[in-house]
Amino acid sequence: MYQQSEGYNWYKVIATLIVNFCVRPRYPRPEAMKNCNSCGKCCEYAGNGGLSATREEIDWWETHRPEIAQFVMDGKIWVDPKTGEYFARCPWLRQEAPGGKTSCDIYFDRPEDCRHYPVDIAQMIREDCEMLEAGDRKDHHRAQKKLDAIMIDVRPPVSS
Repeated sequence: MYQQSEGYNWYKVIATLIVNFCVRPRYPRPEAMKNCNSCGKCCEYAGNGGLSATREEIDWWETHRPEIAQFVMDGKIWVDPKTGEYFARCPWLRQEAPGGKTSCDIYFDRPEDCRHYPVDIAQMIREDCEMLEAGDRKDHHRAQKKLDAIMIDVRPPVSS
């Protein structure tokens, strides 16, 4: 019968080999960007006609979330029902404290445009997204690959 050497854990060695050669990807994934810190800058730009919603989303809101549908006019979203003008920013953005984190009042029912954000690095730079690292601003191609890796479960990659 095999006897384990003192101080040497063969189970740990085998588990490490399995993880390193079978479970982990063989090609390194790009470094991740910073996590979203809920600054809300992206939603600040979500007014003035900057977003759209599908007909299916609008129909669903009309049936299940009339409080959202009231801000839809002629297929356009985030329109003030009193004036017919676009809101300057998303009406669903809430700031928890001055200068603090923000939240979305319709997060689980938000339009596809919001679910897919951010789409590309240029958009993130334009909106001064705080997820960006200093190197991301210099090497857009590399940064786009990192972003696409982060967003892979939400939308197709933008970079080739």
